[in-house]
Amino acid sequence: MKQWSLARQLLVVQVVIVGLLVAASAALAWADVADRAEESSAAEVTALAKAIAGGPTVATAVAGLDPTAVLQPYAERVRADTGVDFITIMSTDGVRYTHPNPAMIGGRFLGNTAEALAGRAFTETYTGTLGPSVRAVVPVTAMADGRVIALVSAGISVSAISAEVADRVLWLVVIAAVILVLGALATYLVSRRLRRQTGGLAPAELRRMIGYHESILHAVREGLVLVDDDHRVTLCNDGVRALLDLPADADGKRVDELGLPQALVERLLSDTEMHDELHLTDTRMLVVNSSTVHHDGRALGTVVTLRDRTDLQALTGELDTVRGFAEALRAQAHEAANRLHTVVSLVELGRPAEAVEFATGELAIAQRLTDQVVGAVAEPILAALLLGKAADASERGVELIVAEDTEIADQGGVPARDLVTILGNLVDNAVDAAADSEGRWVRISAHSDADELVLRVADSGAGLPEEVRDQAFRRGWSTKPGDSRGLGLALVGQAVRRAGGTVEVGRDVGAVFTVRLPRGERT
Repeated sequence: MKQWSLARQLLVVQVVIVGLLVAASAALAWADVADRAEESSAAEVTALAKAIAGGPTVATAVAGLDPTAVLQPYAERVRADTGVDFITIMSTDGVRYTHPNPAMIGGRFLGNTAEALAGRAFTETYTGTLGPSVRAVVPVTAMADGRVIALVSAGISVSAISAEVADRVLWLVVIAAVILVLGALATYLVSRRLRRQTGGLAPAELRRMIGYHESILHAVREGLVLVDDDHRVTLCNDGVRALLDLPADADGKRVDELGLPQALVERLLSDTEMHDELHLTDTRMLVVNSSTVHHDGRALGTVVTLRDRTDLQALTGELDTVRGFAEALRAQAHEAANRLHTVVSLVELGRPAEAVEFATGELAIAQRLTDQVVGAVAEPILAALLLGKAADASERGVELIVAEDTEIADQGGVPARDLVTILGNLVDNAVDAAADSEGRWVRISAHSDADELVLRVADSGAGLPEEVRDQAFRRGWSTKPGDSRGLGLALVGQAVRRAGGTVEVGRDVGAVFTVRLPRGERT
């Protein structure tokens, strides 16, 4: 059997609660009205009895020969005017002088009179000739000496009090019924809204759906962050915690309190949407997208997704290196064809000696650089990188010089991808700077010891002013125009930080970049 939806369960529970509350309130009100009606009746008959006992009529009539003749009409007039059920005036022995039923006159009063005979007025509920009643008994005292000469009792029957209570409670019942109907209607409206919000799902289904969603959010590798309209994090999955190194208590904090890259924080605080934007952290390159969430025309916050592009960027760098090397080989093949044609032409012209000298001279220059790079750099990828960069620099008219003491026997635990990123981007920037200078050279040196690997790239360019050296490793900073600029040195800084090293910017003829990378244990 299908379970009731959450909205229906809450409707039933709330209707029951409202019904019980209204019933309990009505019962308490009924009891309170009954108590108050009895108290007000007792107060009413006490005041009336005292008024009669304190007047001169009763004292004078009791002293006469026929008290009943005077007091019976008087008591009935007062009873009719006040609406009480009986007024009985009696002697101190309890013999009635008055009674609503004249046949009871002369009989003894049914009730207690001891307190009244002692001079104290009192009230009680007693069953007399008219049935149960709330009555007051008050002494009548002589004016001369204050002794008790008669008693006055006034009362209202319990049935009359009950009728009065019933009249009052009728309205109470009507009000309670109206409240119950209004409460049930309000509960129904709330349950309808809740049913729309929950899609009519039962609690178990909601629990299962939330569990699925939580599992999916934390299973995806991509980072997901929900930011409210106050720029506070409301949800972040495991992927984004790993990508941004967020603290465990990130939920509820503002985005500018999490130690995120300043450029990313500024974009999030600006509430502008991002589409495949690149942002660098200390160790990663991230592709960021964001979009504003709207509901009923109101902005609720921002959904931010992040993808790690670090490995892809490293592979792209390696691919660029291989492509550059291939281009260099193609250029060299073209040059080799030209040189071969020159040698053949010299032979055909009968000048073999000059042909041999030309061929061996060109071969020696190329072979010297190749032998030096291959002998100094054990990592094939780095060797290919330097040879490719040398050919590329040569095409741009820049001489790439590898220092004679350069030696990289191994990278000491630093990934080859990071070395390609660091050295490749530093050489590219150096070649760009040297291409506009007079000297037009770039010098590379590297050496390693037991503690660290040191890479140094110098150029003959204009160098970096000291006041901008701290900004050079930020994404987007560049000395050249163009939206695609400003990424190379930022990647260098990221790779150096990821390896736990440092990078220094100095000046000789031009800029000098020195990278120090700690050596890790080789496996």
